[in-house]
Amino acid sequence: MTLLEQYPRNDAAAVLVRAGLSRAAVTAWLDHEDVLAGDGDYRRDTEQTSRRWRIGADLLAVLPPKQARSDAQTAAAATILERERILRRMFLDRHVETLYRRLTGDFSKFKRVDELVRDAAAAVPGLVPDDKQLDREKALPQQYKDGFEIDQGLFLSRVLGNAACGMHLCHAMLLPRPEATEQRRGFSRHAKLEFEGATLERRGRAALVTMHNPRFLNAEDETTLDGFEIAVDVATLDPATEIAILRGGAVEHPKYRGRRLFSAGINLTLLYHGKISYLWYIKRDMGVVNKLFRGVARPEIGPDELAGGTTEKPWIGVVEGFAIGGGCQLLLALDYVLAASDAYMTLPARKEGIIPGAANLRLWRFTGDRIARQAILYGRRLDCDTPEGRLICDEIAPAAKVDAALDRAVEVFTSSGVVSAAGNRRAIRIGQEPLDLFRRYMALYAREQAWCHFSPALIANLERNWNAQNRAS
Repeated sequence: MTLLEQYPRNDAAAVLVRAGLSRAAVTAWLDHEDVLAGDGDYRRDTEQTSRRWRIGADLLAVLPPKQARSDAQTAAAATILERERILRRMFLDRHVETLYRRLTGDFSKFKRVDELVRDAAAAVPGLVPDDKQLDREKALPQQYKDGFEIDQGLFLSRVLGNAACGMHLCHAMLLPRPEATEQRRGFSRHAKLEFEGATLERRGRAALVTMHNPRFLNAEDETTLDGFEIAVDVATLDPATEIAILRGGAVEHPKYRGRRLFSAGINLTLLYHGKISYLWYIKRDMGVVNKLFRGVARPEIGPDELAGGTTEKPWIGVVEGFAIGGGCQLLLALDYVLAASDAYMTLPARKEGIIPGAANLRLWRFTGDRIARQAILYGRRLDCDTPEGRLICDEIAPAAKVDAALDRAVEVFTSSGVVSAAGNRRAIRIGQEPLDLFRRYMALYAREQAWCHFSPALIANLERNWNAQNRAS
């Protein structure tokens, strides 16, 4: 019995007809449910499933927009989306490696996740949303989206769940951004670069990346991600520096005006208003965050620990004010954390309704299982200058003396050279979190975060805990 056969066709038909959909159109859609009953031929299955998904899309298009649907129409939309997703999972279980090989020229081309899903939409129409579907949804508040991007999550989860495909995709996401080549030349000449979301400057033997989103307390969003990742690429690959620093810039909010803050995490205002895509999470954690943890890869050598194909250097994080959510996640990827004595860290996943990046994979290594669960599942705050906070923070300094403490830390790291730093980092990782373990974690994360991102609970949490309705985007 297939997954679709476990849900009676007659029940599905009744739900759709009750919503006012044509019985003939509903019957035609349901008659295409057995399209994967054949011998598993990729070309045939692609043609048949794409035809089925086109019929389903036409049925869904007859219904009013999500915010205007009656209860019966809401149930019909949910039925269509659910049954289509079962078929997508069945198709991917059969053909994910064949599809990935075709998209990448049998692993000869590296494609980042955004390019990969775009090409998958063209190769197998209906498997993941195309640009037209994404553009329509992009204009809507989060609560009014149908969640077509969930299908991107199902696709990426299956890709990452396949060892060969998943490791290749991890490699692709660890390669330097194409823009980094030109920016490296500019950095070698001027020792300073400015991006939307971050600045990069050379300070003696250190490359300093400063996160910059002053209106939103250095929160991360679609506007900051590209610049932040390019800055990390250039800092990591810069041959004139031996160590890198990650710090937050001064902000504009009246409560903190002129103060440095590390990061407020994901921009919850833009999330509520539908201006953060699902792929943002995947690009962030497989891209810039993983580069902080593993270094920047080269195309000709695998980035796993045994191959040793990454360029990397130690990273120092400087926590001032707070490291909330994604800010705290960043600290778990760094080698040394210096914190102001009045700073604190939180992972408010419970209040947001999402998964806090790779914190579930990493936090317990610092704090132990109990504190990690309290932080992630219960929202426990960790003040930096406490025994629990010092499990993450290596050094605490009075807020007025952070700059001096940072200078000392850089001197300690670089006084004897850092020639062994890359080797030591790899040796630590292979015992804690080898790349294949990260791949497996991301296979689960890609699926679960997609459901969280479009969950009604996310909207309810943001309205209850963050007064999201009254925050201007």
